[in-house]
Amino acid sequence: MGGGSLKGVAVISSGSVDNKVSKSSSSSSSVAVSGSLHFLHDTSTGCTEVRGKISGLSPGLHGFHIHSFGDTTNGCNSTGPHFNPLNKLHGAPHDEERHAGDLGNIFADQNGIAEICLKDLQIPLSGPNSVLGRAVVVHADHDDLGRGGHELGKTTGNAGARIGCGIISLRSAV
Repeated sequence: MGGGSLKGVAVISSGSVDNKVSKSSSSSSSVAVSGSLHFLHDTSTGCTEVRGKISGLSPGLHGFHIHSFGDTTNGCNSTGPHFNPLNKLHGAPHDEERHAGDLGNIFADQNGIAEICLKDLQIPLSGPNSVLGRAVVVHADHDDLGRGGHELGKTTGNAGARIGCGIISLRSAV
C-alpha cells in the first residue's frame, strides 16, 4: 500500500455515567470528559499523527494510552490492558522498551483542556498491529513512564483511573 494515508477518529467520553472530573476543588460542579481525536497514518513512512482536543480534565498531566480492546460495555474499564503486541514492559513513547500503546502524558491547561498533537511509529491504522477497533484512554493521573518506582509503573505507568475513552475507527473520506 505505498504512498497513501489512512484516517481514523476517536470520540472521547467519560469512563462511565458517574465518572465526572471536578474542574477545581472550590467548584461544586463537575464536567464530563469529552473530545475528539483524529489519526492520520502515512503508509509510506509508517508514522501516525494524532491530533485533537479533550476537555473536562483536571489541570496537569494525564496518562494517555491505547488499550487492547474497543469494548466500552463497562465504560473505560472494559478496554483491557495497554496495547502491547510485542510483550514489552511499560515505558515512555520514545523508549525502545515500551508497549505500542504507551503514548506518555497529555497536559490539560487551567481550563481542563488538553490539545493533543503527537506522532508515533507503533500505532498504525493497518496491518497486524493496527490500532483500529482498539480504545484510546485518558487517565486521572500522570504516567510515570515506568520510572516512578511504584509496582504498577512497569505495567500501567501508575496513571490511575480511566476517566475518558473512545474507540478508534476509520474516518470517512468526505
